[in-house]
Amino acid sequence: MILITNVVYPPESAKEVAKRYLTAPKLPDYLKKKGPYICADINNGINSITFYELENEKLAEGLQALGNNMAVYIGITGYKYDIRPYYDLEEGLRVIGM
Repeated sequence: MILITNVVYPPESAKEVAKRYLTAPKLPDYLKKKGPYICADINNGINSITFYELENEKLAEGLQALGNNMAVYIGITGYKYDIRPYYDLEEGLRVIGM
């Protein structure tokens, strides 16, 4: 499975986001990170998406680790994020009883 963080913030907050990124806690080894990937959005400003691969049994721990990581950015003007779990097709089918 994967967890995806999606982040948006205004361009004027970019320097503060970059500073805090450098101080964010190290993620545990069971989270295999890919990204962040960044783009500019005319409506929302800067958008960043990052993928974290992990085993299903580590879901609760992974959500906690990412929550702690994202907490570093609390207080930055306009900074918003979400963390979502995504299952591969076979896992998703099991979730719906198939």
